[in-house]
Amino acid sequence: MSREELITKIAENAEISKKSATQALNAVIEGIMGALEKGDKVTLVGFGTFQVSERKARQGVNPQTKQKLTIPARKVPVFKAGKKLKDAVK
Repeated sequence: MSREELITKIAENAEISKKSATQALNAVIEGIMGALEKGDKVTLVGFGTFQVSERKARQGVNPQTKQKLTIPARKVPVFKAGKKLKDAVK
C-alpha cells in the first residue's frame, strides 16, 4: 500500500476529506519521529512499539577489496509488532 492509498483509506474510514487525512497522517508520523529523536519510546497498544536501538561498533569487510574496516556505532529506529498485528498477518 502506498502513502496515497493509505490516505484514501483513512479518508474513507474516518469520513473526512483527503486533505484532512493527509494532515492527520503527517501529524502521526511527525509525532513518532519527534519522540524517537528525543529517545522516547512510542507504544500503540495492539499495533506495536517504535523505539531507538543502539548498534555497537563492529568490524566489517569491503567485499570488493577484502579490506577490513570499522563500522561505527549508531542509533537506529526499531519497530516491534504488537499481538493484534501479528495475529492479523497470520
